[in-house]
Amino acid sequence: MRDNSRDLTNGGIAGPLLAFALPLILGNMLQTLYNAADSIIVGRFVGPQALAAVGSAYSLMTFLTSLMIGLSMGAGIVFSYLFGEGNREKLRRALGISFMSIGLISLLITVIAIAFQHPIMRLMQVPEDVYHDMSEYLRVIFLGLPALFFYNFYASAERAVGNSKTPLLFMAVSAVMNIVLDLYFVISLGWGVWGAAVATIASQYAAGIGITVLSVSRHRILRFGVRDMIPEKSLFKELLSLSVLTSLQQSIMNLGILCVQGIVNGFGSGVMAAFASGVKIDSIAYMPLQEFGNAFSTFVSQNGGAGKRERIKAGMRIAFMIATVFGLVISLVVCLFPSIFMSIFIDPEETELIRIGSEYLRIEGSFYILIGYLFLFYGIFRALKAPAISLVLTVISLGLRVVLAAVLSKLPLGEVGIWMSIPIGWALADAAGLLFLKLRKKAG
Repeated sequence: MRDNSRDLTNGGIAGPLLAFALPLILGNMLQTLYNAADSIIVGRFVGPQALAAVGSAYSLMTFLTSLMIGLSMGAGIVFSYLFGEGNREKLRRALGISFMSIGLISLLITVIAIAFQHPIMRLMQVPEDVYHDMSEYLRVIFLGLPALFFYNFYASAERAVGNSKTPLLFMAVSAVMNIVLDLYFVISLGWGVWGAAVATIASQYAAGIGITVLSVSRHRILRFGVRDMIPEKSLFKELLSLSVLTSLQQSIMNLGILCVQGIVNGFGSGVMAAFASGVKIDSIAYMPLQEFGNAFSTFVSQNGGAGKRERIKAGMRIAFMIATVFGLVISLVVCLFPSIFMSIFIDPEETELIRIGSEYLRIEGSFYILIGYLFLFYGIFRALKAPAISLVLTVISLGLRVVLAAVLSKLPLGEVGIWMSIPIGWALADAAGLLFLKLRKKAG
């Protein structure tokens, strides 16, 4: 079968980087459609309370899955370095060790999520009129966490060797499957939020099992045996360090969002529903920036493994220029048509909810360029094997966001104070990222 791996250490920079990034962007936009499809269909055919339940559940699920995604992304940095070095034997051992350790951690996350579902929901201050629907949705959706492990592990492995097309293929099939099943279970069978959850996990298992089978059968470089799962001290330590720190960075990023969700929940189900829809639009809008940052991380990792430092520097200049263009274009589109985007999720007759959501989008959407730079900083420091710096930037961004949201929401600004806190956090984290990058260059 055809080998779709891509060597990013030779040739041009902008063209190959964009060609590699595009499937990542499309794939993650499709992944975002999982919950977006649930929200659109549930919001239109079940009601605002059900929309609030699914939207609030999305914040929790994003936090939990970010733990697994972060572990796989961190391991992917090591995979990319070893691929760039051409060390196939060590790459195989790294794959085996990572599969075993990340798999066990993912299983533990699943067990904890199921066992502590109700305490977590109470901690999130879920309102009574939303509680039952959210509980019903989560009870099913947690069963899909193992599928997310398989998909994200093999997606990271494929991307590490320069293949971003295979993860896109399975995410596309899965996203279409989810929408079809959503329509059937929720509308035709009338299963409500439970049906939306069943549709989602069925689609996730299709993607997880599919990419695992194809990656192992097609890519000899990604095959490993039982012996490769036995931890080798130095390699295990490197994998553990990068995986855990990247997972912490990803989870803290989403924990901050979860904390903000808790503050939003205090304003009632109406603001919850508007915020839930706004966050979905937000996620889709800046997804190109996030995935471009991840693509650039692979570029830096492969070139770091090949020892091409000047190529990394040239790539940084190009990457920030591309992120600037992406950010400005996306901001313009979102700020011009916020009510149109909101009406995708919410019935146009719910004018107050659309007004609240549009206000959120205008404030957030004006500053997407800032989060674009932040995603690049995350990717750069991960690839330079300095994930602790990415973690610090996340703490700065999200920590300030939560504190400011709590403070500003108590003022006459109300929920608008929450919206304002987010771009402020982005700006301060960007300033810190630029400072860290300059200090690292000076240190050689």
